[in-house]
Amino acid sequence: MQHDSLRPQWLEWAKELQFIAQAGLEYSRDPFDQERFARLRELSAHMLSLMAEVPLEKVRALFCNETGFQTPKLDSRAAIIRDGKILLVRELDGLWAMPGGWVDVDQTIRTNLIKEAKEEAGIDIIPTRLVAMHELHRRNLNRPWPYNIIKAFVLCTPCGEPELPENIETSAVGWFAPDALPPLHIGKQTEEQIRMCFAAQADKNWQAQFD
Repeated sequence: MQHDSLRPQWLEWAKELQFIAQAGLEYSRDPFDQERFARLRELSAHMLSLMAEVPLEKVRALFCNETGFQTPKLDSRAAIIRDGKILLVRELDGLWAMPGGWVDVDQTIRTNLIKEAKEEAGIDIIPTRLVAMHELHRRNLNRPWPYNIIKAFVLCTPCGEPELPENIETSAVGWFAPDALPPLHIGKQTEEQIRMCFAAQADKNWQAQFD
């Protein structure tokens, strides 16, 4: 499902202002320009806070703490499928998701998937094939979000059985058929994206999707 038409123009303007400000703070050496870019960043945070009705401090934490040239954030999701079922973990909000998360600064997509599957589901995996690179706003959410997120879906071969480890992120793990899915955290993945992973597993000639 595409959500471009639901993305408000003011959000795009706020994000562009944030991008310009962050790049200016990174590359400008003139102290007066640095002051102007810092003010531009602050204005973009106030714009988002006012229009999205989000506390300003929360916006600053999400929106204004990065340095360097701004790029989309990268999220990885492990499509662990066996015997017609996919492995999902139940998060603390009660919703279910494919194991995964932000790609840490010292990880690749492959190594991050291996780490997240072990931490969240207690299972060893072998990532085997890229299924898709999806953009969050186009596929998952229709509410304002202060930055772009690219989601990498990867088919993974399970090694052994999951055994829920002690952790602060997940409370259960299970295998689910595509027609018997539990309540999903659609910010992590949608039912359509899960079905896409099943289709990719069944098709040896699958061409990876990318937005």
